[in-house]
Amino acid sequence: MAGLFVCTLLLLAVVVAEAAPKVPKLKKVKCHDKKNFPDCFQRKDLYCPVNCPRNCTVDCSSCQPHTCPPGCPNQCEVDCATCSPVCGCNKAGSICQDPRFVGADGISFYFHGKKDRDFCIVSDSNLHINAHFIGRRNDNMKRDFTWIQSLGILFDTHSLFVGAKKTSTWDDFSDRLELAFDGQTISLPSREGAKWWPTTMSGVSVTRSRDANSVVIEVEGNFKIKATVVPITEKDSKTHNYGITHENCFAHLDLGFKFYSLSGDVNGVLGQTYGSTYVSRVKMGVLMPVLGGDKEFASSTLFSTDCQVSKFSGHFNSSEGFEYGSLNCASGMDGQGVVCKR
Repeated sequence: MAGLFVCTLLLLAVVVAEAAPKVPKLKKVKCHDKKNFPDCFQRKDLYCPVNCPRNCTVDCSSCQPHTCPPGCPNQCEVDCATCSPVCGCNKAGSICQDPRFVGADGISFYFHGKKDRDFCIVSDSNLHINAHFIGRRNDNMKRDFTWIQSLGILFDTHSLFVGAKKTSTWDDFSDRLELAFDGQTISLPSREGAKWWPTTMSGVSVTRSRDANSVVIEVEGNFKIKATVVPITEKDSKTHNYGITHENCFAHLDLGFKFYSLSGDVNGVLGQTYGSTYVSRVKMGVLMPVLGGDKEFASSTLFSTDCQVSKFSGHFNSSEGFEYGSLNCASGMDGQGVVCKR
């Protein structure tokens, strides 16, 4: 009888232990602004607070973690002008969600394109970027729900590829990024700060901004791209009636761009907003302003430069090119490679 009583207690203890909620591990974070905040940059003891154990960023001026806003609980940046966390997808030069573009003028618009097609989003003399769209057809609408799955980037005589792998069940810690330079796969260790650069040329780098699913791609003097793989969540699907199934969570890219040497003749869905004569075609006051142009921006393949608005030649046009200065815009994006417009 005593033996049975002991076994019962042990069984209860096991059940209670298994039922206890799993305590999430606090994410280690750091300041990335080495130039302006070298002391905070050296700190290695900063962790997210308990109320948001995985979703925070560091304010380098106070050297303290910030909680991300509700609109972007998994990714945000600190706006140094306001010293507060902001959603990267609301900053000029970003493309996120069911593609929502924020132009150089800070005006947001949607470009839906078509699923399983490629579209030119930036085209200039020495930079051409195509985006591959994935999506689902909604029988109650006349268009596809679409997201950007990958980018094909051309500059000089080189090519860069960044894409999101097809994924059924999403896991924040499982890396779903695909990267390649000149057709050769790029392998990066799964840790924040891991960096790759080609041995054949200088000034090109790919750096992990998180342990998984987020990188910064930079070609000095030309462009910088922040790319993050994100899924369509069950909540997103119900809210927008996407009809996402368990077979495919439509992992796609959230993107942020900075350009350093665009010409005034630049074009593309996003690129045109940086043009010297650009006048927005977006209808102001509309809840979901949509920009057309499927035909003029369509490309035959991810690395083709045959869209109607293509400007790519593979070298800078010195007669047209100009270098952006260092600016601070009300739209939220600041620094070199940004143009402020009213």
